[in-house]
Amino acid sequence: MAQLTSFGRFTIVAIIIAAIAGGYIALKNKGIIGGGTKTEQVTTSSDANPADGTATEKEPESSGSTEATSASSGASSFSYEPPAPTNGKLKGVVEMGASGFNSFIVKADADKNWKLEKAEFGNSLVTENMASQEDIRSGLKKYIGTMLDYGVSPKDIHFVVSSGAAKAEVTQKITKELKSLNYYVNVVTAEEEGTMGLQAVLPPVYEDRAFVVDIGSGNTKISWKENGKIKSLESYGAKYFQNGVDDQKVYDEIVAKAKQVPEGYRKTCFIIGGAPFKLAKEVRNGKERYTVLKAPGDYNPSEAKDKAGVNIYKAIADATECKQFVFDWDANFTIGFLLSNTK
Repeated sequence: MAQLTSFGRFTIVAIIIAAIAGGYIALKNKGIIGGGTKTEQVTTSSDANPADGTATEKEPESSGSTEATSASSGASSFSYEPPAPTNGKLKGVVEMGASGFNSFIVKADADKNWKLEKAEFGNSLVTENMASQEDIRSGLKKYIGTMLDYGVSPKDIHFVVSSGAAKAEVTQKITKELKSLNYYVNVVTAEEEGTMGLQAVLPPVYEDRAFVVDIGSGNTKISWKENGKIKSLESYGAKYFQNGVDDQKVYDEIVAKAKQVPEGYRKTCFIIGGAPFKLAKEVRNGKERYTVLKAPGDYNPSEAKDKAGVNIYKAIADATECKQFVFDWDANFTIGFLLSNTK
C-alpha cells in the first residue's frame, strides 16, 4: 500500500473531525444529547427582611429602576425611574417597628425627590417584649454612630416608633433611652404611617390610578390619594396569628377595607412591608428597584408569619382585582416621615 503523504493524512483527519462534529450537532438538535434545560442564575441581594431583619446592611447601587422581568415566575415587568434629588441633603431615620430596629439614610431635596443611600435592619422583638434596655441602648447607639460617620448631621437624625410597636409595653423603654441620649421620639398613628408610606412609595405620575399597601407585623395600612387628599385605612398585621385570630376573620376584614379603594385606583398597587419583602425576594431580578409580585395563589409559604402575610395579600388582591402589585425595595414609611420634614 502506498504511503500517504502528510497532506493526505491531514485531509483524512479533517474529514473525520468534520463528520464527528456534524453528527454531534445533528444529535443535539434532535434532543438526543445535550438536552438539559437552560438555567438563568438570578443573583439576589443579602438585604435583611425589614420585618425580622437579620442584622445586615444594604448600600444601594442606584436609586433608579431597571425593568423587572421574571419569565420563570410569570411575573410581569415594571419600568419606572424616579427623579434624582437635586442638591439633596443627607437625612437619617431609625424606625422602631414591631419586629425590627431599622435605619435609613437618604439624600432628599426641597422637591421631595429622594435617593436611598444606606439601610440597615435588625431584630428587635418589640411586640414580644423581649427587648432589654441594654439591647435598645446598644442598638440605637450603633445606628446613631453609623449615621454620624456617614455624614448625617445630628439634627437631621430622627427616631420614629411605628404604630404597631407603639402598642407594646417596651415602647416606654425606648422613649426613655432616647431621651437620655437627648433625642426626641416621634410616635406615629396607623393613619399617619399609611400617609407617610404613600408619600415615600407612590410616584406622582401614579397618584390618580394606583394605591399603596404596607403589610407590617403589627398592622396593615391601605392608602390612596384622592382629590389631593390622602386616605388611609388600618387592619390586621402579619403577626395576627400570635393573638389567636382566625385567618378567615382577618381575610374578611381586609377585604372590607380594600373594597373602599376607588375602582379607578386599582390598576396598580405599590406594596411595602416585611411580608411583601419575603414574596418579592422569590422573584427579584438582580438588584432591580421594583419587583412585581406573583399572584397570591402562586406562593406556598411554610412559616406562620409568611402564611398570614399571603392571606392578607390575597384578601387585597381579591377585593380590588388588582393584577399588578409592585414591591419597592428602597421605600419605607419612615422615609415619608423624612420627606414631610424636608425643607
